[in-house]
Amino acid sequence: PRFGAALGLVLTHNQGHSLSRFTSILEAATDKLSLADLVVTQAGESHFEYAQRVCDLIEAAAKARGTGIARRDPGYIERRMAAGHAVIALDDKQLAGFCYIETWTHGRYAVNSGLVVDPNYRRLGLAEAIKRKAFEISRTMFPDAKLFGITTSLPVMKINSKLGYKPVTFSELTRDEAFWNGCQSCPNYDVLQRTKRSMCLCTGMLFDPEEQTPEPPEG
Repeated sequence: PRFGAALGLVLTHNQGHSLSRFTSILEAATDKLSLADLVVTQAGESHFEYAQRVCDLIEAAAKARGTGIARRDPGYIERRMAAGHAVIALDDKQLAGFCYIETWTHGRYAVNSGLVVDPNYRRLGLAEAIKRKAFEISRTMFPDAKLFGITTSLPVMKINSKLGYKPVTFSELTRDEAFWNGCQSCPNYDVLQRTKRSMCLCTGMLFDPEEQTPEPPEG
């Protein structure tokens, strides 16, 4: 909403405004934004309207990274929301970020997947806030499950480390075929196949509730 307001301010004034004028207005709007302005909460059926936008963000993030985030359709995202297995971040009615939770191997493992933050809301600490909320929900709903993830993102690895995740080999993760089939949309899937799932460009990370304790959030 702040970004739209900034743009509207420029468009409704004299069309002779320079690009620098527009930039200064936009920067003024974004400078006022902080994590405290956003709502990070467990998603539910009331958030179905954001499912398509979530899918668009996931696809855009995968293309930008050149690595895979498993593609999901709006129906799948809605099912995660309906089950309470998702976290959504909102700036009023604007989607700012998202993450969903899946369980594997009959609930022995849980994973926080599809973490995305709209580019307009980066550098606010939002990714960590979403991950912490997803972690909290996962620990509450699946207290005995080992939480894991695979990622090429250094920021995500740092967040995971704060939460108590440790780097592990893929052999310590779920063997569920359905999970690994989700990697097929990744351009590096051939690496995973050639190594018989022993390694890829992603780093495997695991939180074992019997061994690890997360660090408290800063501040």
